[in-house]
Amino acid sequence: MRQFLLSLLVMCPLLTSAQEFEARWFSRGGESLPYRILPPAGYNAGKTYPLIIFMHGIGERGSDNEKQLIHGSKMFLNDTLRKQFPAFVIFPQCADNATWAPMMVDQDSTGNRSFTFPASLPPTAPSRLLYQLIDSLMASGSIDTKRLYVGGMSMGGMGTFDMLARFPTRFAAAFPICGAGNEKLAKRYAKNTAVWIFHGADDKVVPPTSSRIFYEVLKEKGADVKYTEYPGVGHNSWDNVFADPELFPWMFSHQLQ
Repeated sequence: MRQFLLSLLVMCPLLTSAQEFEARWFSRGGESLPYRILPPAGYNAGKTYPLIIFMHGIGERGSDNEKQLIHGSKMFLNDTLRKQFPAFVIFPQCADNATWAPMMVDQDSTGNRSFTFPASLPPTAPSRLLYQLIDSLMASGSIDTKRLYVGGMSMGGMGTFDMLARFPTRFAAAFPICGAGNEKLAKRYAKNTAVWIFHGADDKVVPPTSSRIFYEVLKEKGADVKYTEYPGVGHNSWDNVFADPELFPWMFSHQLQ
């Protein structure tokens, strides 16, 4: 009984998120992308609202349309933030055998991993469906197309960098967390998208090297870019990000010209 109660306590935040975020499935050509959507607080059908896309990490992959809410959904359910920054929020879920960004992973004899992101590779199937979902939401008439924001953690941070490179004029702001990517492609969106990069200094799963390079490249290209690196923090730097009171004001201060 005690173990059951402990399990229930751990699940409670996820159960709450699952109740607030509506479960949907986006289908095209026989393929399907599970996703959750949260409407703006005080939704008015006569208005348009910003759209926030958040991509989860590798541990939340699947097809249950629920695990992707484990990290980050609580932040978007904060009543104060929802009222102050009304927006549509979507949490797509990547399939078990896929990633948000096409990549190659190498591991040396000591267990250290490195990631390569060839520019020539097409998008993965979940990302392709996600792009089509975003297109359909933009065409709905409910989205402020000048205020699209994208972020993600770990594998989702990689997906964020990849999406920016593929759609360099679409997003007003982005917040990749403990991610990595092809830094050479940053010049594509440097003039259009504000980027706030986050990473833990002691991250051994996805080392902060790529985030540091992205910051330097974007700064050199004249981008509106910030970089926050947390000393002594490992891979779970998203916990710090979700607690940062400046994230939402920063994000919503940007819109495309």
